[in-house]
Amino acid sequence: MRRYFGTDGVRGVVGQDLTEGLVERLGKAATLWSGRGRVFIGRDTRGSGPELEQAFARGVVAAGGHAVLAGVLPTPAVALLALDLGVVISASHNPPEYNGVKFFDRAGSKLTDDSEEEIEALLDSAGPGGGTIDRVGVATDSYFEHIVERFGTDLSGLRLAVDCANGAYSDIAPEAFARLGAEVTAIGNEPDGTNINMCCGATDLSLLSRVVREKRLDLGVAFDGDGDRMLAVDGDGNVVDGDQILAILALHLGVDVVVVTVMTNLGFHRLMEERGIRVVTTAVGDRYVLEALRREHGILGGEQSGHVICLRGHVSGDGLAAALLLCGAVTGSTLAEAAAVMTRYAQAKEDVRVSRREVPAAALAEAERINAELNGSGRVLARASGTEPLIRVLGEAETEELAHDLCGRLVNLVQSELG
Repeated sequence: MRRYFGTDGVRGVVGQDLTEGLVERLGKAATLWSGRGRVFIGRDTRGSGPELEQAFARGVVAAGGHAVLAGVLPTPAVALLALDLGVVISASHNPPEYNGVKFFDRAGSKLTDDSEEEIEALLDSAGPGGGTIDRVGVATDSYFEHIVERFGTDLSGLRLAVDCANGAYSDIAPEAFARLGAEVTAIGNEPDGTNINMCCGATDLSLLSRVVREKRLDLGVAFDGDGDRMLAVDGDGNVVDGDQILAILALHLGVDVVVVTVMTNLGFHRLMEERGIRVVTTAVGDRYVLEALRREHGILGGEQSGHVICLRGHVSGDGLAAALLLCGAVTGSTLAEAAAVMTRYAQAKEDVRVSRREVPAAALAEAERINAELNGSGRVLARASGTEPLIRVLGEAETEELAHDLCGRLVNLVQSELG
């Protein structure tokens, strides 16, 4: 049973759940687990990043490993450039007071549950010491050229807004679109250590939507703070979520299988069934999607939240790669027209804050009963968040009213069971 690792690494409020001491222990344990090799380390733009980066590096040194510090770098870049181990100091889409540690193996894959348990078992182990620390300054350029070459197309004539969430893409994403010929309006590209994901980026599309409408742009794309998520808005400022983006790319790339999670809209499943594309469903978490893609020999998968994975020239999900693919897919059309191919079912979502991240058995039983009653015309789902002390509840149906009713019924049960 993992104590510290959640859905995507170790994460928490800095100074409370996540301390320099814990991060240093993680550095030592992970380096011992990897065979005391070379550890490539990047971080996002949070103010706590440099101190936690140094703490992790101290752990690498204590374990006798070699830490390679790359500074601010998107998470997908670390996956591509991982050595014996790749590490990102980031809390992804969470607010600035959070931070975390994400891990990749030498192949650029996120660690399995078993591997994370093995690292936790080494947290209090002694290291031989004698490790070293180096800094590199060319990682950003290497990543930039790879993504533009593998995923870029001629975007001449495209007018778009690019919201960088005041995160790791602030100096990279706008330049990538400009290099390919697009006219770029960059927003959320002035990180100061305290504004990552704040009122901007993939977690809050209101600014992007407003800018696209006011400037009459063709579309807008938004990333989260560490760059592994991407969402979009069309020319009218309407949100295009990860399910719709995945549907557009599945048809554009001509895949025969696509991997999604339990949160994926029923409308996506209906469309894929109509087009003869097989769908594999996993638990929430892009690492589970990636594991299934490799198992099924697929290249495309993702999540409604904006994780989009295309393994054609990559090893993990990548927000910039997904955005470039999306813009290429809608050439000669509009994003609104492309997204209209998928009819979305109404979804109502609510989070219930809890002290223990465990869905009550009664709620699970009630969800099963309701889903059997709906017989495919809708559904309910209750699951524990992998990153926060929350139970996430979903109701989905053909109408907003029914979706909210279904969600409310399950929320009430969860609250009553938890007192």
